[in-house]
Amino acid sequence: MEQLIEFASNHWILVSLFAGLLILLALDSSAKSGTKLSTAEVTSKVNNENAVLIDIRDANEFKSGHITNAINIPHSQLGNRTDELKSYEGQPLVLVCKDGQRSGMAGKTLQQQGLKVYRLGGGILEWTNQNLPLTK
Repeated sequence: MEQLIEFASNHWILVSLFAGLLILLALDSSAKSGTKLSTAEVTSKVNNENAVLIDIRDANEFKSGHITNAINIPHSQLGNRTDELKSYEGQPLVLVCKDGQRSGMAGKTLQQQGLKVYRLGGGILEWTNQNLPLTK
């Protein structure tokens, strides 16, 4: 650990550039996977912009409780079922997963297909933490 601190202090410009590049990489990756939305922003998009909720959890998780009117397309099947989403072209798509992690990868896939994608930050866990309703 002492060697790392010594290296960083002797080569602070190099370390600063590396840290900056990591931050830019993270921001670029996040932008390519769709904008992260809060529960309030998702509700607003659904109500005002006719956003479509795509729940990418597996069928059993979906059946245990999901956001009203959400469409279940499990992440493992997303690549094979993108044609189903073409009918929603022009509408915002909001991806919902368990905790907000998996929706990033799915968002990249769908944005490459030319779809407008957003992600529910924190996933269904955040939705339930906010005491918002689920249907079964």
